Amino acid sequence: MSGLRSLGSLALVGLFASLSASLVPSSACRTVPGRDVRYEPTPMPVVRAMLEMAAVGPQDVVDDLGSGDGRIPIMAAKEFGARAVGVEIDPVLNARAQANARAAGVSDRVEFKLGDMYAADLRPATVVTLFLHPQPNMKLRPNLLAQLPAGGRVVSYMWHMGDWNPEAFRRIGRHKVSLWRVP
Repeated sequence: MSGLRSLGSLALVGLFASLSASLVPSSACRTVPGRDVRYEPTPMPVVRAMLEMAAVGPQDVVDDLGSGDGRIPIMAAKEFGARAVGVEIDPVLNARAQANARAAGVSDRVEFKLGDMYAADLRPATVVTLFLHPQPNMKLRPNLLAQLPAGGRVVSYMWHMGDWNPEAFRRIGRHKVSLWRVP
């Protein structure tokens, strides 16, 4: 009987775990099946540091690849006066980003595109922001170098770009942000 009771308890724990996973808050990590990245929100002090480090201003177009809930493009528009584009493959996150832009009053300066960041047209951008792992960064690097104008800035939270050395590096507590400039 105790084996059945243990099995029943285990089943209840499994049921609770699966129900809890469906109630994850919007700021939690989210994995898109079949993709090499997952959504993990960038802390707001890091978002500000990324945009400051790139010296974003009203003349800039900021593209955020893997834009999640839209926090980077929204801050770029609201606090730095830039135009911004977020590219996100997850339709749930893309819809959340659009709603967040409307709520922040910047939907006229921010566009969220549902799509694959590897296929994004980066030519209008002057700044690209990233919070990806090294492998996706390296996969994007040829596009960044080919499509951004000379002097275009790339800012990455946490991760490097291989042998492309950053122009600047900054720590925000335990977080690190790197800046590259397209030659």
